[in-house]
Amino acid sequence: MVFETVCRIIAERIECDPESITRESTFRDLGIDSLDTVDLMMNLDDELGLELELDEKLETVGDLVDFIESKQE
Repeated sequence: MVFETVCRIIAERIECDPESITRESTFRDLGIDSLDTVDLMMNLDDELGLELELDEKLETVGDLVDFIESKQE
């Protein structure tokens, strides 16, 4: 569920098909910069009901999904 939510929010942000995003997709390849990342994290906070604070550099969508899942436990 987290992966699908992340993909949907990214796809809305960059206007692409969510199914084109994989766990291996890098934010750089997707054209997501640091400002986009902040906005993305705020959207994910609201969507998932979590308060996420990035305390590490995440390179891929999979890294972000793993980070979120670790905060849900």
